[in-house]
Amino acid sequence: MRAARWSPELMAGQPGTERGVLRHYVGGRFLPVDATFPKISPVTGRMILEVAEGDEETVDTAVSVARRALHGPWARTSPDDRAALLRRIADELERRHEDLVAAEVADTGKSVSQARTLDVPRGAANFRAFADLIAGAPLEAFQTTTADGRRALNYAVRRPVGVVAVVVPWNLPLLLTTWKVAPALACGNTVIVKPSEETPSSATVLAEVMDRASVPEGVFNLVHGHGPGAAGELLTSHAGIDAITFTGESGTGSAIMRSAAAGLKAVSFELGGKNAALVFADADLDAAVAGTTRSVFTNGGQVCLCTERVLVQRAVFAEFRDRLTDQARQQRYGWPADPHTQVIPMISHGHRDKVLSYYHLATQEGATVLAGGGVPTFGDDRDGGAYIQPTVLAGLGSDARVNREEIFGPVCHLQPFDDEDEAVQTANESDYGLAATVWTSDVHRAHRVAPRLEAGLVWVNSWFLRDLRSPFGGMKASGIGREGGRHSLDFYSELTNVCVELSEHG
Repeated sequence: MRAARWSPELMAGQPGTERGVLRHYVGGRFLPVDATFPKISPVTGRMILEVAEGDEETVDTAVSVARRALHGPWARTSPDDRAALLRRIADELERRHEDLVAAEVADTGKSVSQARTLDVPRGAANFRAFADLIAGAPLEAFQTTTADGRRALNYAVRRPVGVVAVVVPWNLPLLLTTWKVAPALACGNTVIVKPSEETPSSATVLAEVMDRASVPEGVFNLVHGHGPGAAGELLTSHAGIDAITFTGESGTGSAIMRSAAAGLKAVSFELGGKNAALVFADADLDAAVAGTTRSVFTNGGQVCLCTERVLVQRAVFAEFRDRLTDQARQQRYGWPADPHTQVIPMISHGHRDKVLSYYHLATQEGATVLAGGGVPTFGDDRDGGAYIQPTVLAGLGSDARVNREEIFGPVCHLQPFDDEDEAVQTANESDYGLAATVWTSDVHRAHRVAPRLEAGLVWVNSWFLRDLRSPFGGMKASGIGREGGRHSLDFYSELTNVCVELSEHG
């Protein structure tokens, strides 16, 4: 595998940059740079590049060219044509693999090993999965005979929903961008991507990929900028947008939904979570400890699917508590380039302050801090970064704020339970309903408990195991709708039923 060549120092030669500034990509070209904002490294706290700041004119232009493209030659492409295009994009993503790895690492501070094995490979896999899906997507057809003897053929056709605003968070930027863009393009839509201002780099490389893969002008557009009162809000409230797909914090989802209501825009939201793990006494504790360690601390806990509430049956509570606490203390610090690094920084100092405020709140509410609870020191440039200690808490009830509000950091709270009903009731005592994990060796219990949990996704004796064809999304404050497989196709397309009366005679 070749060495990563993407870096702020080498960006001047890339089409997505101008004078070291990441640019918008609109109408098949990268736009000249005007206003900018700094991108700060979460590893060192230093500015690593500048990013173009989208304004009303930028958004208007992006929407205008996307609407023109929607009704141009792109509208006449077949599912097979679009599938072939998605495969070309996947090929180009794989060619730019190490550039994308370096971009993700620079923006997020995550380890090179995670970016290489999860984030970037999933980007290409998303395009291949939806290429296969759209090429073979079935549609309904019925022959009908009415009571009066008339006969008809009814069949459904898919048409794109229109211009789609794709608003992406900072935790898994490339993975989540491609997860939305791939099915949107597969269904014949045009898209305008607004990445998080914290993670603009891989989206810019993706725009370069689209350009090289000969995606038609205006089909894929990229607008950088901030959210409220800026490019994000301008985009989601724009009258020329037909649908909005958003992954992020629940409060932001509510604000977007209010602006979308005026135009009755279709929305697909994957929002926050306060996910529970249920560990029963008959579980394989080695697997449960290892799996829970991963589900709590992966990506610094900055994944909507991470576990923040760990419910453990009382008979094994003490042993599980001690073992998980030991694992938290052993999480390995290091630089992102170290393949053994486990602890990554929070995305920003602002987010670290939020997580740290919950560490302080936990002690105020009476929690026992079993591990962590503070900020590490390194004696090097990382002391200027946004690092925080992996933390394990215990001793609070389900009504504590620490157990009700999403923290989105490397932290969990341990709580004992006595029986199955109590475990399910406690897990469901949440405003959120995204994911849950059940650890048990009793297959009957697994099938009893999983359907009772108010969550869109329940893992049994595993975590973060996905089939891209399966439905993904949450309930309650965790989102609206489902994506994945045909569920994505249903959001990104409209179905038109065609009814043809069948005559008895020629």
